[in-house]
Amino acid sequence: MINGGQPGKRAGLRILAALLFSAALLQASYAWADEPLRLFNTVEFRGALKNLPKWDRVLKEEGKNPTFKSDAVVKLKWEALKEKAAGMSLKEKLKLVNDFFNRMPYRTDREVWGVEDYWETPREFIQKSGDCEDYSITKYYGLRDMGLPADDMRIVILQDTIRNLAHAVLVVFGDGTAYVLDNVSNVIMTHDRLGHYKPQYSLNEEYRWAHVPIKDKSN
Repeated sequence: MINGGQPGKRAGLRILAALLFSAALLQASYAWADEPLRLFNTVEFRGALKNLPKWDRVLKEEGKNPTFKSDAVVKLKWEALKEKAAGMSLKEKLKLVNDFFNRMPYRTDREVWGVEDYWETPREFIQKSGDCEDYSITKYYGLRDMGLPADDMRIVILQDTIRNLAHAVLVVFGDGTAYVLDNVSNVIMTHDRLGHYKPQYSLNEEYRWAHVPIKDKSN
């Protein structure tokens, strides 16, 4: 009986091995699919929103009196823009919003507010225009008004290593990548094409993220 049982036992082991191998492949494929998107080639660490008084003020003001639910945007014909965006793909919608607000002239905080760094509410930006983080904040709230969830967006404070200056952009996650809405360009690019952008931190209305660059192993 022992000898007669060996072929069946070997066949059972082969089937078991095949099943285990298939399971390993399936698990690997899921692990690959779940690989996190490395925004601007960084590892990120999520934390609570704290020690951000300029952003806290914007959140508080928008919570009390949302710009995109007020008369402040009537002159911009915002509702017409929303209707136009309704049938668009995500990237088309992002370009529409990016182009729309990039028409506003760039103005420094010193010029507008008489201080080195001031974060405007969308209402203040519409009234006075502003600088890079003000474009990003206004685009963020505009897209929120169009229905995009906070989880899909971040305002990213970064260093532009080509121009050697601090900068801010809005990042929107979708289509398996991260799109960048930038006041210096009307072209919607993916984050991996902007290697000269080095994030310091990013945020939305729920969390804050710290960013650590991933070292290039080829160097």
